[in-house]
Amino acid sequence: MGRGWKIGIGIVVALAVLLGLNALVTGRETKKAEVTVPGGKILQLPGGDLQVVDRGRRNGSPIVLLHCFTCAIDWWDWMMPRLERAHRVVAVDLLGHGGSEKPDSGYTIENQADLVAQALSRLGVRDATVVGHSLGGAVAVGLADRSPRLVDRVVIIDTRSSEHDDGDLGLIAQLAFAPVTGELFWRTKPDFAVKKGLEVAFAPGFDVPDAFVEDVDRMTFSAYDDSPADFDDYTAEETLAERVAATGKPLLVMMGAEEQIIDDPRSALDSYEAAAPETTTKLIAGAGHSPNVEKPALTATLVLTFAAKKKPANNGNARGAVQGRLQKSDAVRKRP
Repeated sequence: MGRGWKIGIGIVVALAVLLGLNALVTGRETKKAEVTVPGGKILQLPGGDLQVVDRGRRNGSPIVLLHCFTCAIDWWDWMMPRLERAHRVVAVDLLGHGGSEKPDSGYTIENQADLVAQALSRLGVRDATVVGHSLGGAVAVGLADRSPRLVDRVVIIDTRSSEHDDGDLGLIAQLAFAPVTGELFWRTKPDFAVKKGLEVAFAPGFDVPDAFVEDVDRMTFSAYDDSPADFDDYTAEETLAERVAATGKPLLVMMGAEEQIIDDPRSALDSYEAAAPETTTKLIAGAGHSPNVEKPALTATLVLTFAAKKKPANNGNARGAVQGRLQKSDAVRKRP
């Protein structure tokens, strides 16, 4: 073997070692909670420290806001002034996002929901209208399922109900999910690539705010890599539509008509209606995956109208759905 071959092999081995070390270090990175938005405060909770913003009328019925994947509290900035005129508004940075703590694990929907429940209990919030955007929609459903006394009704914004509602986060996002090289891309990603990757979260042509790039930069690789995988696991076990129907909570689902992440938003809305016929749905023209940013006035109006809507009489359907879920769970546990 010639000297050139030996040098080449040595370089390849060295690069492989460096990639492996980078993957190991990047995958174990953690960050402590910190205040990143005006009025933010850190709640030190048993499951992890969360940043929250608590504004509006203290005697108003509460509205809780849960953001999307790679997002943070600031994605609600254009809606909150409209909501807080008559309501107490609590916005939460989910674990691994914004100013909240970023451990190297713990990003399941169930854990996120339990942490939000801890935060709301600490703040004395219950019977809230819980609004979840994308990933936050799944957490809102998990909260209604696991802590029903805290939730009066649920609003879901552009969250697919199951893995069968086709869609993806785009090429740039997928690059960071690749084994080993994903960690390298994550550590070296330039801001212009992050901004380009975020374009799929809006209708074509929308100008992505620079602050949203900073939200991504605050994350760790573990939070970025684990959150969508845990979302997929949650919806594969049982669809969001089935889960929220079983709670009996009133449900509003809205989606942008110019979605770039969910392939067929109208079909996705139909899947919620099929599982829970009393669901209210709205397809928002001129918006993509994030109507709360793209059409904040309309989105806020829809939330406010829904929050004020009288709850239907309990007809027992929810109890039947719960029983069906329990029987389904028993069947799954009994499989060999």
